[in-house]
Amino acid sequence: MKDAQATALRERAERVLAGGVNSPVRAFRAVPGTPPAIVRGEGAYLYDADGNRFVDCILAYGPHILGHNPPEVLAAVRAQLERGIAFGTTTLPEVELAERIVDAVPSIELVRFVNSGTEATMSAVRLARAATGRDGIVKFDGAYHGHADALLAGAGSGVATLGIPGSPGVPAAAVAGTTVLPYNDAGAIADLLSRRGEQIAAVLVEPVAGNMGCVPPLPGYLERLRSLTREHGCLLIFDEVMTGFRVAYGGAQSLYGVIPDLTCLGKIIGAGLPVGAYGGSRTLMEKVAPSGPVYQAGTLSGNPLAMAAGGAALDCLRDGTKYERLEQLGHRLADGFAEAGAAAGIECAINRVGSMVTPFVGVDRVVDFASAQRASRAGFAHLHQTWLEAGVLWPPSQYETGFLSTVHTDQDVDRISEMFAGGVVAAEQVPAL
Repeated sequence: MKDAQATALRERAERVLAGGVNSPVRAFRAVPGTPPAIVRGEGAYLYDADGNRFVDCILAYGPHILGHNPPEVLAAVRAQLERGIAFGTTTLPEVELAERIVDAVPSIELVRFVNSGTEATMSAVRLARAATGRDGIVKFDGAYHGHADALLAGAGSGVATLGIPGSPGVPAAAVAGTTVLPYNDAGAIADLLSRRGEQIAAVLVEPVAGNMGCVPPLPGYLERLRSLTREHGCLLIFDEVMTGFRVAYGGAQSLYGVIPDLTCLGKIIGAGLPVGAYGGSRTLMEKVAPSGPVYQAGTLSGNPLAMAAGGAALDCLRDGTKYERLEQLGHRLADGFAEAGAAAGIECAINRVGSMVTPFVGVDRVVDFASAQRASRAGFAHLHQTWLEAGVLWPPSQYETGFLSTVHTDQDVDRISEMFAGGVVAAEQVPAL
């Protein structure tokens, strides 16, 4: 693979950007190789300045469920661009996108748009504290809910990739009210709430964990969270920034039939433009200013370009055949990984929900962050290098989920599996980190 332009870009970036990037995992610190200098995306593929083409399984970390530059989204953005970029007033596109979300997501009667997933989760936590009169928050080890101070305790994603224990600069007082428990352990949350339930405002959970790699909920786990939070008067908050409109049109709550009190959204509802949202019942959301006293604001919230793009994307996804195709592709990829591992006689836990897929080499089962950490990071790094050299762009961290789009082909998926088959054999020879 040619990488002269990629190396030059990296050197330029490191002179003017903090760490050479604007989000840490992009630095490729946990894997060999140089991040490609991407100049264009089209469908399921990315193209770099060195003339390389990649099958893209990053998809901007999830939002490009329709692939890069879907014509419906481009048309909507172009039309809005001619009308204007931002006005500082409520516009038709944000009302129309809100109507689509309220219609689709079971827990949401009213929604508030923000500009990122971080804003969505921190605003939902603030609302939960105000609604309950309590300060305590429960999150789960390895779950990343954005970089708000109170939520960086026990975070996965880039924090885990870089080995950062939380983050310097976060005061002890900011995380004093945050309790971190193991994901998929219903007994741990039951025990905590039996002892301290009257102190806990909310339990914040990714219904499908996506920031320790893809880790699905065990059968009955989400249902147990729902019953326990109701019993103890806590709010249940689903962070569906990654899963909302990806695993099902109504999100993971629709897929699993468990309805939270508050839902956080992002990524897909802006079709790749910066956006986030949180929503819930009318009773809860009317506590948010100006209807109520819980303050939250944003000059660019409900930006017309993001709203127009998101509306076009959701219109395309409303047709259930798109999710049928994503399920077929995800199943094909997971089966390919499993067959390759079995043929090589190498343990591989293959986790998948719909079009979210993660292979864990060297372990037979991953159900939480502790078991994800037992997978071979050195083995993953070698796998990533194999993929990169073969023109497959996979997220550069064991703790990030791979994604598929509706425009990936069976041949694309088979190529990813083929490269995995060779890489996993070689990876088994790599010494553990």
